[in-house]
Amino acid sequence: MRRRQADAVVRVVGAAVLFSTGGAAIKASALPGMDVASLRSGIAAAALLLWLRGRVQWSARTLAVGAAYAATLILFVVSTKLTTAASAIFLQSTAPLYIAILAPLLLGERLRRRDLAFLAAAGAGLTLCFAGRIDATLTAPDPATGNLLGILCSLSWALTLLGLRWLEQAQPGAAVSAVVVGNLLAFSVGLPSLWPLPAATAGDWAMLAYLGVFQIGCAYVLLTGAVDRLPALHVSLLLLVEPVLNPVWTWLVHGERPGAWTLAGGAIIIAAASAQALYDARTPE
Repeated sequence: MRRRQADAVVRVVGAAVLFSTGGAAIKASALPGMDVASLRSGIAAAALLLWLRGRVQWSARTLAVGAAYAATLILFVVSTKLTTAASAIFLQSTAPLYIAILAPLLLGERLRRRDLAFLAAAGAGLTLCFAGRIDATLTAPDPATGNLLGILCSLSWALTLLGLRWLEQAQPGAAVSAVVVGNLLAFSVGLPSLWPLPAATAGDWAMLAYLGVFQIGCAYVLLTGAVDRLPALHVSLLLLVEPVLNPVWTWLVHGERPGAWTLAGGAIIIAAASAQALYDARTPE
């Protein structure tokens, strides 16, 4: 059991690292947010279909979870385009707070006393991230709207994580099918804005290919292989590694500085996620 949990932890953290590169890559493209979201998902769906050799489990369940995931894909990209990468990802990362409430109701997963301590630390870190004022900049032209979309994204992401675990428990292999369905839905939603095909540079296409194949495709191969081994809340806490690294990559690539409060909040979040990961790896259920 410990070895399986330790392997699952490594997979989830690996997925989080790949996810964390999304902010910098999305901002590197000059295309509008909806175009980036649609094309990224189209490429991701194609890559995953090749990996699965077309073996996708189609059902009402995968469609429902795929719809929640499609909303997450679109909301995150558009939010990242409008506000800072740090704000977009830290808002999305309030998902564990929703999961703590919904997991016992939807999945029957017990909320343990130590989980409350980790949630309190994560909540404190997220609060610090928004203690300062966010002004409009070249890379964050509409922070207020972007932050609102980020809040909606956090709810859809919580439902996605709960849905992926629910699917994998009931029907092994169905979680990755829901990821394919979600990407196909997100691609379809953006199709009207893609005709005629937007003018894009070679750099734009290279960035979109990276986003689709690695930041989405490879990351979800890792994540869906772990969601049946760890409770949904623990997965969501481990994925808090993403919001810490995301603004770092964006700062290095675009010079977008998250600010002292965001850095302080990120430090608390990474400490809470690391403690959760180490405890789960060493302690059998």
